[in-house]
Amino acid sequence: MVRPRFTKLPLKQQQAIVQAALDEFAAHGFHDASLNRMIEAAGISKGTMYYYFDGKEDLYAYVARTGLAGLFVRVGPLPELDVGGADEFWAVLEGYYLNLLRALAASPQLAALLRGWTAASRTPSFETAKADLEQASLPWIEQALATGQGVGAVREDLPPSLLIAVVMGMGQAMDIWLMAQQPDDDALPGLVSSLITMIRRAVSA
Repeated sequence: MVRPRFTKLPLKQQQAIVQAALDEFAAHGFHDASLNRMIEAAGISKGTMYYYFDGKEDLYAYVARTGLAGLFVRVGPLPELDVGGADEFWAVLEGYYLNLLRALAASPQLAALLRGWTAASRTPSFETAKADLEQASLPWIEQALATGQGVGAVREDLPPSLLIAVVMGMGQAMDIWLMAQQPDDDALPGLVSSLITMIRRAVSA
């Protein structure tokens, strides 16, 4: 986890460290990325880097989270999910997911960084950072599922925690697959439709 003292740095210095890390992870992947090269590019000392982050895993997770937060800002908030019935609910989710993937395709460095997620997640010391990232998405998923239940789009006969586990597991598998395949823009709508349909069948009322 990033240490609170990092957020007290001037914004320009924070951005320099994040950009140096993004450049390195995107160019070399998680395992081959060099902290020394990041430190040199950011213009700081090795001791300073460890003053802000516990290691490469924490830095990777922070850069990924920052990049994803920026992606969501560019795409904008999720439209209202309770404006219709089940079909409208799933259609809104499908459209939003497609917009996110198109925005990600327009951010090649972030896409390259996220392709290293699988390799990073196999590192035992990455588990805490990974859990931190996953926890950040839980409130959104919980709210979406609750709204889906309210409009009759999501089943109510299973514990919410199980539904969340199913959605997160399927979503992560789909994201990893899409990252590896790197489909072109023409293929994305059909793929996204198929993937959302799979989730819908798993949790539909």
